[in-house]
Amino acid sequence: MRKETKLKIGEFSQLMQVTVKTLRHYEQKGLLQPDEVDEWTGYRYYGLGQMQKLKDIRDLQRLGFSLDEIKELYEDDLHTPSIQQMTAKIEETEALLRQLVTRRNRLLELRNSRKEMDTMEKFSFQSLPEIIVASHREVLPNYAAIGSMCCEKIGPEMLRLGCKCSAPGYCFIVEHNKEYKPVDVDIEYCEQVEEMGQDSSIIQFKRLAAIPKALCMKHVGPYERFYESFMEAFRYIEEQGLKVVGQPRTCYIDGAWNQEDPEKWLSIIQIPVE
Repeated sequence: MRKETKLKIGEFSQLMQVTVKTLRHYEQKGLLQPDEVDEWTGYRYYGLGQMQKLKDIRDLQRLGFSLDEIKELYEDDLHTPSIQQMTAKIEETEALLRQLVTRRNRLLELRNSRKEMDTMEKFSFQSLPEIIVASHREVLPNYAAIGSMCCEKIGPEMLRLGCKCSAPGYCFIVEHNKEYKPVDVDIEYCEQVEEMGQDSSIIQFKRLAAIPKALCMKHVGPYERFYESFMEAFRYIEEQGLKVVGQPRTCYIDGAWNQEDPEKWLSIIQIPVE
């Protein structure tokens, strides 16, 4: 009588290139039970039959089936998915593929935008196209309140209204104070969107005309130091014999939403000139 081959869990793990932790997880899930468990030592032994079943489980996982789905197949004595199940998995995979392509394209746009920002000289001139924006104007206690206003009020409202933001994202603020005030700052926040929407008590939609020429300057650091960059920018405008012809915009690239250290916040000051 031929004696069946029995492998300890470590040997089985090594031959099948699967960790012992994974084998124990499969056992706990009721997917792959050892062929034999020594009642005295607790040693687990696996036979050749478990080799084939483990291979089948891993093949199904590679096809996108979850362990719960695989378990159901074995409980129904179906070791391979039905045509309907495979069709559903194909549709699920295609949907995931579309999401991944969208994510990749968005990442490429953001990376290219960041490269442009990183390579931008201290001063540059750009034309700003006509855009549609979702805007919100509010008198804030101070500049530090801009971040919470965006995250807690504007963001949720834009989501509720179904706003579709243009890629790469473009948002900026315009100050309406006629003079500097460290408190009670009259701020208008604008974020570019793809189409006009229905105004709400928080968000108003508007179309902004193109700006043929704008002086653009990087500002690195907290918003309380904007004055340093504005001072340098206006000095440069004067040296170049230019004239300011519109309200400055402050465009945010990195801020409290993705960078804890205010010294690393990146903004772009845009001043219409001629």
